[in-house]
Amino acid sequence: MSDSTVTQSEGREEVAVPQAVTGEERPRPLVRLRRPRRPRLWFEILLIAVSYWTYSLIRNAVPEQKGKALRNADWIWSAEHHLGIAVERSVNHAVNSAPWLIIGMNYYYATLHFIVTIGVLVWLYRWHPGRYAAARLALFATTGVALAGYYLFPLAPPRLMRDGHFVDTVMVHHTWGSMASGDLKHMSNQYAAMPSMHIGWSLWCGLTVFALASVPWVRVLGLLYPAATLLVIVATANHFWLDAVGGVLCLAFGFSVARMWYGALPYALPRVAPGRALRPAQVPVP
Repeated sequence: MSDSTVTQSEGREEVAVPQAVTGEERPRPLVRLRRPRRPRLWFEILLIAVSYWTYSLIRNAVPEQKGKALRNADWIWSAEHHLGIAVERSVNHAVNSAPWLIIGMNYYYATLHFIVTIGVLVWLYRWHPGRYAAARLALFATTGVALAGYYLFPLAPPRLMRDGHFVDTVMVHHTWGSMASGDLKHMSNQYAAMPSMHIGWSLWCGLTVFALASVPWVRVLGLLYPAATLLVIVATANHFWLDAVGGVLCLAFGFSVARMWYGALPYALPRVAPGRALRPAQVPVP
C-alpha cells in the first residue's frame, strides 16, 4: 500500500504521514551531512576566511628548501625540453616586449585569482544554493591536496631559476602584484610553484560557469578564463606548463572527493536545496 493512501476513520479523512516525515527513523548525522542543504551566509563567510587563512599559514610554513626547489626546477625544465613543450622563456620574453600587455598581466595574476573565485562562490550561493556546498567542497579539496604538493615537491618558479634567463616581470616593471615578487616576497613561500592553484582555481571557476550559466557568451567567457590564466602564469614566469598540469590533477581530485561525498558531481545536483522535512504537527491535513 503506498504512502499516500487515504483512510477513513470515524467519518473523517486522514492522510497517512510518510514514515520519513514522522521522525521515527531520522537520518543519521553522517547521512544528513551528505545531503545538499541551504548554505548559511555567516557560516560560509567564516569558513572561507578561516580556510584561506589556514591555507596561507600552512603554505608559507612549508620549508622553502631552496636548493631542492632549484634542482626540481632544473629537472622540470629538462623534462619539458624532452617533451618539446619548453617554450615558457620564449613566451615570457615575447610578452615582456609589450609593456602595456605584461603590466596588465601582472595585475591580472595578482588580483583576478581571488576576485573571480569569490565572485563565482557568491554567484553559486545566490543562484545555485543546492549545488553550492558540493562545488565548494571540490574547491577546498583541490586546495587541500595542493598543500601536499608544496611540501613534497618544492619547486622554484622559472623567474628564480639559476641561469634560466627568465624576466621577473613584476620586478622589471615595478608593478604592484604577486606576493612572490618585489617587496611582498618575504610574506610568501617562494618555492611553492607546484601545483599551480591559479590554474586549479581558474579551471574550477571556468567549468562552474560553463556548466551552470544560461547565457551563451557567459559560458564562453567561463572557458576563456582558465585559458587566459594559463597564458598569464607562463608569460609572467611564475609557473611552468607542468605546474598547470599539477593544478588540473588537483582539481580532478577535488571533484572526485565531492562526487564521493554527495553521490554526484556538483553540477548534477538540484539547483535549489530541498527544504527541511516537516514535523508531524506541521503536516497539513486536508
